[in-house]
Amino acid sequence: MTRGWPATLSSGRVGLRPVSVRDATAWRDIRSRNRQWLTPWEATLPPGSGQHPQSFRVTARELRRNARAGRGLPFVTTYDGAMVGQVTVSGITWGSSRSGNLGYWIDRTYAGRNITPTAVALVIDHCFTTVGLHRLEIAVRPENTASLRVVHKLGLRQEGEAFHFLHIDGAWRDHLLFAVTSEEVHGSMLARAVESHQSQD
Repeated sequence: MTRGWPATLSSGRVGLRPVSVRDATAWRDIRSRNRQWLTPWEATLPPGSGQHPQSFRVTARELRRNARAGRGLPFVTTYDGAMVGQVTVSGITWGSSRSGNLGYWIDRTYAGRNITPTAVALVIDHCFTTVGLHRLEIAVRPENTASLRVVHKLGLRQEGEAFHFLHIDGAWRDHLLFAVTSEEVHGSMLARAVESHQSQD
């Protein structure tokens, strides 16, 4: 069992809780309404992989198994208690690395309300202060301006570019690589998110 999991996090109207198979109906509704918004940034299976897309219920069970094994932290993002997206830490490595990869998405209806930066900040703080990770990485397609705003708001350090890094929307896509370590967070990442949002108001 991972230290700090399962966990429920919150700041104001923004919350995070473990993903559940009971989220299937809400997930399908959000994804249906947001198909054009999300598809350009969605991971896909390369041809010849021999794998097939999984249902949400199967994926949720797999995510929960990984969480119990210490390999991931699959959160549902909520706003006033309703599911509006996800923040997932995957590929957690322990030993001398203590690192993981962080990804996120949100219902377009709720975009631009500082929900995702707040949720990501909450997860980063939790990973560093409670779970015991040292480093988190986020990969973003250069064309994904909405996702780039999140990493820029939080002041994550860009480390470089990765050629054909992930199979996204049917093809291998280049990504910009961002990272943050526990030493780089002075105070809390949540405080940084709040300050960034206030400075833009």
